[in-house]
Amino acid sequence: MVVVVAVDLVEVRQARGPGLARAEEATEARLFANCAAARRQRQGPCTVVPERALRFGSIDAIIPADCLGPHGIEAVSGGWCKHWGDVYRRRTVADPLLSEPVVDGSESVEGALAALTALGPEAGAFVDLDPALFGRALGAAATGVARHPAAAAWAGLRCALDLMRTNLAAASRAARLRAEGPVPPDAGDRRFADPAWEDNAGFFALRQSYLVLRRLADDLLAAAELDEATRAKAGFAVDLLADALAPTNLLLTNPAALKRAFDTGGHSVVAGARNCVDDLLHNGGRPRQVNASPFRLGENMAVTPSKVVYRNDVMELLQYLPQTDEVHAIPLLASPPWINKYYVMDLAPGRSLIEWAVQHGRTVFAISYRNPDPSLSGVTMDDYLVHGTQAALDVVAEITGSDTVDVLAVCLGGALATMNAAHLAAGGEDGIGTLTLINTLLDYTEPGQLGVFVDEGTVRKVERRVARKGYLDGGDMAGTFNALRANELIFNYVASNWLMGEQPPAFDLLAWNADNTRLPAAMCTFYLRSCYLENQLAAGAMELAGRRLDLAAVMSDTYIVAAERDHIVPWKSSYKSIGLLGGDVRFVLSSGGHIAGIVNPPNPKAWVRTSDANPPSAQQWRDDTTRQDECWWEDWTRWMANRAGPLAEPPRIGSRRHRVLADGPGEYVHG
Repeated sequence: MVVVVAVDLVEVRQARGPGLARAEEATEARLFANCAAARRQRQGPCTVVPERALRFGSIDAIIPADCLGPHGIEAVSGGWCKHWGDVYRRRTVADPLLSEPVVDGSESVEGALAALTALGPEAGAFVDLDPALFGRALGAAATGVARHPAAAAWAGLRCALDLMRTNLAAASRAARLRAEGPVPPDAGDRRFADPAWEDNAGFFALRQSYLVLRRLADDLLAAAELDEATRAKAGFAVDLLADALAPTNLLLTNPAALKRAFDTGGHSVVAGARNCVDDLLHNGGRPRQVNASPFRLGENMAVTPSKVVYRNDVMELLQYLPQTDEVHAIPLLASPPWINKYYVMDLAPGRSLIEWAVQHGRTVFAISYRNPDPSLSGVTMDDYLVHGTQAALDVVAEITGSDTVDVLAVCLGGALATMNAAHLAAGGEDGIGTLTLINTLLDYTEPGQLGVFVDEGTVRKVERRVARKGYLDGGDMAGTFNALRANELIFNYVASNWLMGEQPPAFDLLAWNADNTRLPAAMCTFYLRSCYLENQLAAGAMELAGRRLDLAAVMSDTYIVAAERDHIVPWKSSYKSIGLLGGDVRFVLSSGGHIAGIVNPPNPKAWVRTSDANPPSAQQWRDDTTRQDECWWEDWTRWMANRAGPLAEPPRIGSRRHRVLADGPGEYVHG
């Protein structure tokens, strides 16, 4: 027989204190049983064991309670348990009156559970192969093309005619006659910037053939008549494959790389091969984007003077030393995302948003989150609220004596800060003054290109992966973000590093981006489901730490910054936040993208669009804006000055209750 533990991990987590249940106590092998494998292996009905059996330490696998039917293990949702990774919120089906484990004496618990986990590694390998189900989407596209032979034939005929026109144009150019190809190249495509793509007939024909075949792929996708979600996945997969197969990614078909090889006497080829081998061995097979060796935390990055004044298992809190004789009475808390490290807000002297705020008379505190390992797999979004932002707010208020704290937040840190504000409002509490939300998504109905990666099938696969590891690895997230801009973030470096033998640039922002972090399993699965799949926050259906969150109850004045070229949080999606929050909102649109839009100090190229009105339509708002030749930091400083309270002497660093623990940037940032 097979013995299954149907465990309520919520009760386990609560019994062990502030939400930091260690997964290994609940499952010593840290494995979650594969329901389909168990169904095939079992020899009789299952015995259900209550969570109290965990005290015996003999259970080495658990499954969610919703995998259990009246007669044993039931495989659902195509052979996998429904909500597979959502084990932290499932209720047990075990008899609550049963006080001892029921085990058939003919077979040990360990032996029975060995059958449950027999196919675990193979299943995990399959999950890793196709994390976003793009192969299935391409299969659906092929089936769709087969169902529409006329449209497919027309696309093929158009391609054949274009290839003929390409050959004729190339022949004309070989005869020094000017002739245009059938597909004009994008003027902004830097891959084909070398003059040889225009002047050399052979390279001209190669580029045109590539563009013609690229258009054929788009025509076939259109002919398949797929639903919107499948079309997005298949389109992304086709784009990625087309980018990978571009002639600029091969030495013999990249004229710039060939010229460099000739100019350097072949040394560039040797250097490129060395770079390629090094990346294959030490960088997961991906070309390096940055030379991070010149950068040192606390030396030339994250150097604004600060002290660690609080630490728990989730975060450290930094208090920055004042740099003005007087400061505004209301302190400012920086709430960064924990998908990356906090020092994007304190990047380098002259490029630090925190330094800017300190120099403009603010008492600034910043959260530095711990990089979770498997021991923190059970940390939930509730924990990040209670032991992250709320704990930080309480410490800031105690040190400064201020009843309210302004919050400056980025991306996921902005979503959490807004959740915290709604949580306080739901309890009739106060504590947050103004909110500043940078590149933050509150309404997930249109999540931009990340929406390609997030649907039910994808989330189930992520849940199985994080259940195995205990976290979502930062490398996985970095790979996803890079794939969204493959030409800029992957193949650009294939050409420069591997084909031309160049070294990646030493750039502080890219060095920070490469210093990625992990997401705890429980928090990750909750976030993907509740926000991306169900949009609970915008709908007013999300519950955190025992309270339902209503964004309309957030009455704080709010400053929302969006970046025009942000592909993670599209600015039009960010604009939807103005209709969700209850207070006065100032929305501004800045230059840059998701990351560069944060690090936006005064510079000649900076601009910001502003308006005193917030019409329902994002496009109407943009049409009514005025463009200012300044960075958003400057506009934000003026907006904050009228809300930050009167000037007074700076508060002390730390307090009797919260003494200085260490110099900034602290310990957690190095994890």
